[in-house]
Amino acid sequence: MDTDAPEWMRGVTRIAVLTGAGISTDSGIPDYRGPQGIWTKDPSLADLFTYDTFVADAGVRRRLWSSYRELYRTEVAPNAAHAALAELEHGGKAVRVLTQNVDGLHQKAGSSERKVLELHGSLATVTCLSCGERSPTSNVLERGGEEPACSCGGILKPSVVMFGQFLDEDVLGRAGAVARASQLFLAIGSSLMVEPAAGLCAEAVRHGATLVIVNRDPTPYDDLATEVIREPIGTAVPRICAALLHG
Repeated sequence: MDTDAPEWMRGVTRIAVLTGAGISTDSGIPDYRGPQGIWTKDPSLADLFTYDTFVADAGVRRRLWSSYRELYRTEVAPNAAHAALAELEHGGKAVRVLTQNVDGLHQKAGSSERKVLELHGSLATVTCLSCGERSPTSNVLERGGEEPACSCGGILKPSVVMFGQFLDEDVLGRAGAVARASQLFLAIGSSLMVEPAAGLCAEAVRHGATLVIVNRDPTPYDDLATEVIREPIGTAVPRICAALLHG
């Protein structure tokens, strides 16, 4: 360990990592609220991901599926930050990733499936609102059509948490347990404006963890953090992970 490294990097073995849209921008996936964010450039898209509107309006569903073909991009590759977190895990640290993202890039980078909790669901599957069957998104999109339907005739919904929906209680409960057990809680690329996921920062600190935030913009949890890092995520996260591996 570099003798100039901060104290919070020393002797850490249990690490929880909360990731938001900012960690995936280097992979070509825009964030939501930044200057070029999805909601910033077209606020009406947020309506497509509002549960009650989606269920009630066939026109909204057709527009969402049209947009979904752009959002679901299987060719997108993980970047250096995703890879660094996977290397940290495989280097012997107890790393759990709690991600607000739905892109699956942590798993693509090599993070163990069982050690990634997708708080807001996944783009990779769709769920029938009638029979509950879950299917791969790729299979559904291959059928074509303006609005794909389940074989039972029910409405198909992307397996992501929409506005107006609650997070899965089991997933959130496991995320809370991870936060409480961590020594270091890294919040990376998240505005920390969306609850209850953002509240995991405070949960971790209440149970003795050190909070470090890596984000371009200020967040509501900056005052709780031991350190706030504004360095670009693509360089900051590999640097931090390398230091932790040798700490």
